[in-house]
Amino acid sequence: MLEGKVGVIFGLANQHSLAWHITKALAEAGANLAITYQGERFEPKIKKLVANHLKTSPLLLPCNVQNDGEIENVYSEIGQKFGKLDFIVHSIAYALREDLENEFITTSRSGFQTAMEVSVYSLLAVTRPAIPLMKDGGSIVTLTYLGSQRVIPNYNIMGVAKAALESAVRYMAYELGEKNIRVNALSPGPVNTLSARGIKGFTGFLADVRNNAPLKRNIEGSEIGSAALFLCSDLSRGITGDTIFVDAGYHIKGY
Repeated sequence: MLEGKVGVIFGLANQHSLAWHITKALAEAGANLAITYQGERFEPKIKKLVANHLKTSPLLLPCNVQNDGEIENVYSEIGQKFGKLDFIVHSIAYALREDLENEFITTSRSGFQTAMEVSVYSLLAVTRPAIPLMKDGGSIVTLTYLGSQRVIPNYNIMGVAKAALESAVRYMAYELGEKNIRVNALSPGPVNTLSARGIKGFTGFLADVRNNAPLKRNIEGSEIGSAALFLCSDLSRGITGDTIFVDAGYHIKGY
């Protein structure tokens, strides 16, 4: 489905992350991939992960999305190796632990700025220098969550950041549409990832979703991978500016 396509995935940290499920789905569909990791401490883990589980060898590159120079280097390397880019997967979000553990009203100024820069502005930062490589158009996919639209206790500043991220998706879709570049967001249900476990009460919420979602189950990471594959492929060529839920239908419930 993605033979001959070239894509970059930002945000792969370990085998439990949603970015990993997406990576596997895209690789199995035949895409040529570049994968970024943050800092030297992640490099050995990522190298081992892809070597053990992927049939092809992706281009592995360090990238701190708060550093424009590192982002530009990613695209320089992609340009030299592949000469083009067809899709971007943005799976990056971060907030200070105290801003998730305490009441939202106590969010610090610096904590607010950090969450917005890493979780929202980074989408613009990794897209802007990629545009010259997307000569034939392409697809940009980011990850959001229901906490952008409804109050999820203890999600706090991340809910506000995800709301801003979804708004950014719409504005970017509007501006990039004339270049045939589509921008969409996936909104997964809760998955037992490392970052999710950092949210107080997550285990109980996971059970609540399982009991109340129309499909009466939690989602699997592979379902996020399949949805991302759809959005990165030409099958979704008429879709842009949308948030697509993959949450076993939980978001449609009123109570």
